[in-house]
Amino acid sequence: MGVNTWELPHTLGALRRSEWSEQRSRCRSVKDEMRENLICKLKQGKTLFPGIVGYEDTVVPQVVNAVLSKHNFILLGLRGQAKTKLVRMLTYLLDEAMPYIAGSEIRDNPYQPLSKMGRLTVEEMGEETPIAWLTPEQRYVEKLATPDVTIADMIGDLDPIKAARAGQNISDELTVHYGLLPRANRGIFAINELPDLAGKIQVGLFNILQEGDVQIKGYPVRLPLDLMMVFTANPEDYTARGKIITPLKDRIGSEIRTHYPMTVDQGIAITNAESWTKRESAVSIAVPGWMRDVVETLAFAAREDKRVDKRSGVSQRLPISVMENVVSNAERRALMTGDSDAVPRILDLYAALPSITGKLELEYEGELKGGDAVARELIKAALARVYKKHFENVSVREVIQHFSAGGTLKLNELSTSAEVVNALSSIPGLLEKTKHLGLTENESDGVRAAAGEFILEGLYALKRIGRSEELGFQGGDGPSSDPQDWNGEEEEENDWPPRRRKDKKRNYN
Repeated sequence: MGVNTWELPHTLGALRRSEWSEQRSRCRSVKDEMRENLICKLKQGKTLFPGIVGYEDTVVPQVVNAVLSKHNFILLGLRGQAKTKLVRMLTYLLDEAMPYIAGSEIRDNPYQPLSKMGRLTVEEMGEETPIAWLTPEQRYVEKLATPDVTIADMIGDLDPIKAARAGQNISDELTVHYGLLPRANRGIFAINELPDLAGKIQVGLFNILQEGDVQIKGYPVRLPLDLMMVFTANPEDYTARGKIITPLKDRIGSEIRTHYPMTVDQGIAITNAESWTKRESAVSIAVPGWMRDVVETLAFAAREDKRVDKRSGVSQRLPISVMENVVSNAERRALMTGDSDAVPRILDLYAALPSITGKLELEYEGELKGGDAVARELIKAALARVYKKHFENVSVREVIQHFSAGGTLKLNELSTSAEVVNALSSIPGLLEKTKHLGLTENESDGVRAAAGEFILEGLYALKRIGRSEELGFQGGDGPSSDPQDWNGEEEEENDWPPRRRKDKKRNYN
């Protein structure tokens, strides 16, 4: 619950007489402030970082330890691991309001002004010194490190125009134009992609961290800033684009490793929270659970695939973007066909290829095959895993036998849901199997169509049936596609990868 800053003291005298005087604003550093607020939240059992999923037992305890230890720390991990999101949530550990001398560029503490401007203001105005207030969000400063960042950007520079206007000597502290670091005083300063920062800038950082002073254009300036400094970096960057210099790395108190979701369920929770699927539309949008499972499993399959560069990683943004594209394609189809509900189908997943290929950094083998081909194979691998999860011990012989006997089924993308359900009904036993996906008799045609297509796509992914552009789904030459191959063992039908039979001269590659 925020504080109305208009109701807070706006002069130094009023501040001294208020409840904010001693306990919140006199001499406590930002690290002490965060530590005390963290202790309070831990005692009350509050959620520290709402919306961060999968880090409860790994990353979050280490961040808590770093704050309790009053450490500056670095989050080290591959892209798309919520490093920046976690850092921004550190503002939850700041006070709901903080007083400073109004007009001060570096947000001087009214009781201990750091800048010459702040000291002169208190000396001249005394109890009438104007006070302004900062919210937690205003106390967070973030900078993306790039090779062109200068000391002037980070620390500051002498401003000859300011000196001329004020009639000051150019070496006077009042002529300094402060950079991002001093302007973050009494708050949190975050630098993303730290290795991209030039070495001499990193030197400036550790000098101000350790000694509290810096030289600007040859003039020594004492700046004992009050800061919590947090960094993020990608391990790949240590050799690809730069490195963290040893003296700075030595002064970073804790190095915390982040990671991708460890389970598919954790990934689904993140994707559900971050993807834009609950949108206003002329049609009702419903995403089946198995579709969410396939999209997330796709990311897991990509992270394990040898054709995808492990050093680069597969960002969690991949399933988020894919889910948004899948929903959009289903929405487009519903709007064009006149269906009242948009239920994503597997064909929508293939339509989302542009949101997959752009997020995969491929190894040499993958580059030879092509990003589009690799993405399609990853979709099939994800489908196979999710299909087996639901139909591990379910017989689908009737469906396979239908196609082995010469049956075909081509589903048109722009067919209505009722038309797709009618076409699927021609396959013996297919729609009956949808109950294993949790469907009831009262489900809409859109859900039934998506479920039936999922079963067929799963069988195709497992090479139980075939599929071609001309005929659609058809009989295949994989295991269990021929009724003569059945020996009554249900397990053989669900083997993956397919068994090679010595008594059959059939190519399963």
